[in-house]
Amino acid sequence: MVAKTEIEVTDKLDTVKLLLSITLLVAGVAGFYYYETEGLIYRVLGLLVFVLIALGTVYTTNLGQSVVGFGRESRAEVRKVVWPTRQETIQTTLMVIVAVIVLGIFLWIIDMMLVNAVQYLTGRG
Repeated sequence: MVAKTEIEVTDKLDTVKLLLSITLLVAGVAGFYYYETEGLIYRVLGLLVFVLIALGTVYTTNLGQSVVGFGRESRAEVRKVVWPTRQETIQTTLMVIVAVIVLGIFLWIIDMMLVNAVQYLTGRG
């Protein structure tokens, strides 16, 4: 029973943090346009500060932790990939280009035959 109450409190706190993050982002964008007479560098830096604070707030939620964990796992999986060599990439690319050209010529021939057949059947050829 105590664990359930703790989860509900945590979920409510996460919701408040996410709403605070959205509010910070909206305030940063609004401030960027409100202070349009100021230098662009100051406006961008101000917006960047608001975005970083919002991201920091999201990071403290369960959602933020799961997104960061997903990113770490994805990075680990990318490191496990065996990437093709330059020669393999060039050969595969050339094979695809040749296949596209051959298929294009084949479809062009089929199209021309169908056009001639339709013209013959309609009496226009």
